[in-house]
Amino acid sequence: MNAITKGEKLIEKAVRVHGGEKYAQAHFQFVFRDKTYSFHNSADGYKYTLNYNQGENQIYDVLDNNSFSRTVNGELTTLSAKKHSGYKESLNSVIYFALLPYKLLDKAVNAVYFGDQVIKGKDYSMVQVTFDQEGGGKDYEDKFMYWFNSSTGTMDYLAYSYHVNGGGVRFRTAYNSRKVGGIIFQDYINYKADPSISLDQLPALWEEGKLKELSRIETESVKEL
Repeated sequence: MNAITKGEKLIEKAVRVHGGEKYAQAHFQFVFRDKTYSFHNSADGYKYTLNYNQGENQIYDVLDNNSFSRTVNGELTTLSAKKHSGYKESLNSVIYFALLPYKLLDKAVNAVYFGDQVIKGKDYSMVQVTFDQEGGGKDYEDKFMYWFNSSTGTMDYLAYSYHVNGGGVRFRTAYNSRKVGGIIFQDYINYKADPSISLDQLPALWEEGKLKELSRIETESVKEL
């Protein structure tokens, strides 16, 4: 059995701080961009849902242990392979970010301690995350960086580079951190950066005001089910 790495230890500490054992049985609902999402973790795996109105149609998506389905007005819908994959990945992505840092415990994650940085006068440890192809999802080639507060253990910043749609780099700063049902939920300001910039350089550019705000990732009306 391999010894736990420093990067893995930092992630484990952050998970304990953000919710710990609560994550294993977590069942929550929230609203993101006027759509209602839910996630339910259990010993049997997970179930994610998305519920929203599209015109006169009621859309209900379910991702249950990697099995995806969509119903429209209560009727199961047959999807093309492209739409099936797209809807599935979209639902998984929203829940994934809502469940950070817990999702960094997945077996496909490779976590490496990347050094220390000072951001806004506070000390942080950096952890770079890559993914195995098997179990790493469609975008397994994406690369992430997480900044964990050395004092509190919280995950206050994250960044990632991606390859789809021409590729890009994003940097996110957490705000509105609050605990609901024993789990910390955070909103994020999402910044765009030049794809040539390495992820570890992003905090300094952000502090200098050189990153462009792209969007807000706001998880609203969080409640435990």
